Amino acid sequence: MQFLVSSTQLLKHLQSISGALTTNNSLPILDNFLFEISDGELAVNASDLETTMRTTLNVDSSDSGKIAVPARQILDMLKTFPDQPLTFKIDEKNKIDITSDNGKYAMVGQNGDEFPKTPAVDNTHTVRLNSQVLFDAINKTIFATGNDDLRPVMSGVFFDFNEENVTFVATDAHKLVRYRRKDANSTISSSFILPKKPLNLLKGNLRGDEEVQIHFSETNAVFSFNDIVLTCRLIDGKYPNYEAVIPKENPNVLIVDRISLLNSVKRVSIFSSRSTYQVVLKIAGSELKIMAEDLDFSNEAVERLTCNYTGEDIEIAFNSKFFIEMLNNVDSQEIVLEMSAPNRAGILLPHNPPNESEEILMLVMPVMMNR
Repeated sequence: MQFLVSSTQLLKHLQSISGALTTNNSLPILDNFLFEISDGELAVNASDLETTMRTTLNVDSSDSGKIAVPARQILDMLKTFPDQPLTFKIDEKNKIDITSDNGKYAMVGQNGDEFPKTPAVDNTHTVRLNSQVLFDAINKTIFATGNDDLRPVMSGVFFDFNEENVTFVATDAHKLVRYRRKDANSTISSSFILPKKPLNLLKGNLRGDEEVQIHFSETNAVFSFNDIVLTCRLIDGKYPNYEAVIPKENPNVLIVDRISLLNSVKRVSIFSSRSTYQVVLKIAGSELKIMAEDLDFSNEAVERLTCNYTGEDIEIAFNSKFFIEMLNNVDSQEIVLEMSAPNRAGILLPHNPPNESEEILMLVMPVMMNR
């Protein structure tokens, strides 16, 4: 088997799927890319059994066949080349000879038939999304996913499709994000939970100008766009009833400049306890006071901001790490913080959001004040 390919094109395609590789594979052959040649096209697979990525590119070849190529070795080699044609020759003993403009290189591959086959996804539903919508949804929710092995359903993002909109939800029980797009929908009502690894792989490869086809069954999902196909196992389980934890009556409403609040919380949190990262918001009239203290080391800080506030005076504490993450993921110039009581969740919303089709709600649980 022989083929001719551009070094930079091959590197670009291999890098786009290399995130599917992992270092602690149960099967040694998964340390390889699977190269498959057919009809002048090279298809390359990378897999960790749970997630498989496939990319295709045109090559100069009239042959057909497959071989598993050492992933780290081929990536390291391609990174050193300027753009030039490379000739690959593979013999019946899986020896790979590579010829460049000024050198020859040899490595040993493995039988491509031993590479695990990508699982078939049968009885699928199909949804089509603009890649910018999908990218924004992942970007705005993935930070709120959990890492608790005892609650695997919270370690992914919940995709919920219906005829009116699409909704994406992430929560770790301390914070929750519900991201909804009214400019996208589905002809069927369906849902699934996508794990964190394929979410990050999608986020890294979506370019914002393509349509993404999503085929999914009860156990697997396939995302197809450009020259990439990502197949992954879904998280099995029922997602928590997130609507039930979102408080509906929140009479205390704070409107404040997002960047000013974000910078104040960042500064003040430096003086907070290393065990709770607690910052206290004390709101009275048009003044917002942001406070933190660490009693063990006699550290404390306080800042004041002018705000627009309606409601009773309130003092409420949040984990500053969670609060900062949320403020970083809101796009509007001002934010709205809705509250009902110091021991009830706060609702963070954009004020006058730039995109009318986008609806984002963030919920952050308060922490008990240590004084």
